[in-house]
Amino acid sequence: MAVTAIVDATLLDGSRADVVLDGERVVVVGPGAGAGVGDRVDAAGGLLLPAYIDTHIHLDKVLIRGQLAENDGTLRAAIDSIHAAKKAYTHEDVRRRARGVVESSVLSGTTRLRSHVDVDTIGGLVPLEGVLAAARDCADIAEVQTIAFPQEGIVRDPGTADLMVAAMQAGADIVGGMPHWERTESEQREHVAFCFELAERFDADIDMHVDETDDGSVRTLAMVVAETERTGWQARVTVGHVCSLAAADDGYADEVIAGCARAGITVVSNPVTNLVIQGRADRGLVRRGTTRVRELMAAGVNVAFGQDCVQDGFYPFGRGDMLEVALISAHAAHLATADEQLAVLAAVTTAPATAWRLDDYGVAVGARADLQLYAAATWSEVLRGQDPPRAVWSRGRQVARTTITRELC
Repeated sequence: MAVTAIVDATLLDGSRADVVLDGERVVVVGPGAGAGVGDRVDAAGGLLLPAYIDTHIHLDKVLIRGQLAENDGTLRAAIDSIHAAKKAYTHEDVRRRARGVVESSVLSGTTRLRSHVDVDTIGGLVPLEGVLAAARDCADIAEVQTIAFPQEGIVRDPGTADLMVAAMQAGADIVGGMPHWERTESEQREHVAFCFELAERFDADIDMHVDETDDGSVRTLAMVVAETERTGWQARVTVGHVCSLAAADDGYADEVIAGCARAGITVVSNPVTNLVIQGRADRGLVRRGTTRVRELMAAGVNVAFGQDCVQDGFYPFGRGDMLEVALISAHAAHLATADEQLAVLAAVTTAPATAWRLDDYGVAVGARADLQLYAAATWSEVLRGQDPPRAVWSRGRQVARTTITRELC
């Protein structure tokens, strides 16, 4: 692979520099560093960022909206609406749809995706097989991690426990869970314990859907915190959604947020989907469907944002565009000051990198060269303008480019 210089780029701190790539790595960052390099990309003062990481998406479900009957928009109805489609999934169908969204994500600046994949007695391992195939298809442009996700529960869906083991044996990277979907508190605890036991067996990280409900009395997050500390799985656990925390009393919220910070648990909020799903029964003051993002950030919890869904039973929109996710999340979580806008950027870059336990991420010497270049020179302008990146690199190779022409006539 040839040496490449991205010249005259603006870095996040506002400084101008050349960034030299050799193979998969950033080897030099500094003014004039690209002099003499034959393969040059003129950044023209545009902002150079690390590529986005979408750490919460469901690639097995993407682009099936047109196959489904309309539903009332609630989580329960969305899950039910997908059952028939899931029974009819084929390996190639899942592969094709997942590949399409990975490709659109790369065009939008994302080169790493972590996908929950349904593992249950309805679809068996077909969804996982399809997403794993798509991950192989796209390996030269993006890295895809897979999560064995028991969407239908474990205790309430007999046979899923064995399928979860089979999924990990078949190549799933991460153990998923959805404990709040079980019927009783004891079954929720059983669900959590099983997931941690499975993670220990395969030495895998954990990434669970937790408390995606408007009911503030649902508190499986506290169970996950306790099990993380009991098993020593600190910094290896991610929890997604956690919508109920917004409705919980402040005493519990303060306690469990402190527990997440103490245990190194990453919280992934998915406002684009939950703004559509949650609060459906509310009148007047409708709940926003997001967790306590600002309080979690203030407590030092690692907070990320995810796309979650793309045109499926839960969410009719989406395109794998993390810049769009960042803007919507900024609105939902009231993140508007200059520092808060930087926190929004972190939530789609460095925060998910922390959840992935990456030690070579960023625009820095030695980092893997997963980068994106914008025409605008500042993050606030990138976020406001919503133009896609001019160029995207994965492992040091340019994998996407976008040209935009605008003129008044």
